[in-house]
Amino acid sequence: MDNQAFFPSLAEAQAWLDGHVNLEATAGDTDGLSLAPMRRLLAALGDPQADYPAIHISGTNGKGSVAALTAALAHGWGMTVGVYTSPHVEHINERMSVGGDPVSDADLAELLGHLRLVEGHLAASHAGNLPSWFELVTAAALRWFADVAVDLAVVEVGKLGRYDATNVVNSRVGVITNIGRDHTDGRLGWEAAVMGEKAGILHSGATAVLGPMDSELVAIAAEESPGELLVAGQHFELVENRPAMGGRQITVRTSRGCYDDVYVSLFGAHQGHNAALAIAAFEALVGQRLDEQVLDALGDVAVPARFEVVARQPLVVIDGAHNPDGVAAAAATLVDQFTVLGTVTWVVGMMRDKDPEAMLAAIEASGARCDLVVCCAPDWPRALPAAELADAVRHRGIDAEVADDVAEAVDRALVLSAEEDAVVVTGSLYAAGAARLHLTSRDQ
Repeated sequence: MDNQAFFPSLAEAQAWLDGHVNLEATAGDTDGLSLAPMRRLLAALGDPQADYPAIHISGTNGKGSVAALTAALAHGWGMTVGVYTSPHVEHINERMSVGGDPVSDADLAELLGHLRLVEGHLAASHAGNLPSWFELVTAAALRWFADVAVDLAVVEVGKLGRYDATNVVNSRVGVITNIGRDHTDGRLGWEAAVMGEKAGILHSGATAVLGPMDSELVAIAAEESPGELLVAGQHFELVENRPAMGGRQITVRTSRGCYDDVYVSLFGAHQGHNAALAIAAFEALVGQRLDEQVLDALGDVAVPARFEVVARQPLVVIDGAHNPDGVAAAAATLVDQFTVLGTVTWVVGMMRDKDPEAMLAAIEASGARCDLVVCCAPDWPRALPAAELADAVRHRGIDAEVADDVAEAVDRALVLSAEEDAVVVTGSLYAAGAARLHLTSRDQ
């Protein structure tokens, strides 16, 4: 590699990376987007994405969990699996992993160094246009997967789908988990508009696997002409979905048979639905019934910041829910799978483009207790100021306190909590990640 492109540390590589436009931070819309720059970038890297098949996952909620569950099945099958997800919870390395292990600092710094060299050549021949932050990280992941010779890549869409930088993978199965009101203005017809973008990942000839959704949305998916269309409730079914110690016990029926009493090591009824999607998707990939040993892998899945229990007495849960549907699922999980005898304090930090009233209403509708909300603002450009969040909380008649940052909010909630109480940290993955880092540092 050109010595000028080499980064001596991941920190310096990240500093270079952070000099690029970050659409995750700006939450731009689809106007003017194109996959052409991403295709040029990958072509300069030797089109690594063509070296392995992929399962591509979109949807409003559940993408990361479905990715983890699908990867577990593939690992149980005996595959070497690369997983690409976003955003990260604590460290950028988490976005790409092989066999459950994130990319090392040294390998990621080397990948980004190579991309800096490629970027220079591309800028000289394409009027100086630079790739975005997300395009560079996605390219690094796809190149790394080829370098380590994965058998399968499980790839989560960043936003929407059709023009997402990930929509260049060699997709054999495309999954759309659900359609919810997120990153949309909510105008009449928003569901069809969102589905139209997400359905862009359903490539001709590939199998499409859809979560439960209206026939109108299924029809939009069918317009992309996938090779086969599998819809939850029609072509596969979650027959049983009940709480179990440390997770869920589910039964899933597909066209190839019935999988009885499968243990899934994730909390919440929604994770039963996510597991059914993962089973249908992986079964479609391999084209045959899954045996018990493969399904047993679902009992060893852990997904950071997805109703993650990090302490007990008091119960402390971290959940990166960032929209009303996600918060509703977290609140329902608290009610369904835990008995909290004392108070429940919510630590909430969210983005400015979210609706705090709707998220608070989702907690109330679930029947979960909400005795106090400690409001904070994650360290992110789009964060909603804590004082504005507190105003919305008090407007609903709920007690609120304001903290300077996530760490202070977590500490305040813990000070106020006794052994029989609970603390739930939620509102965004950025708040969740900051809380995890802080709690880890407290324990050291």
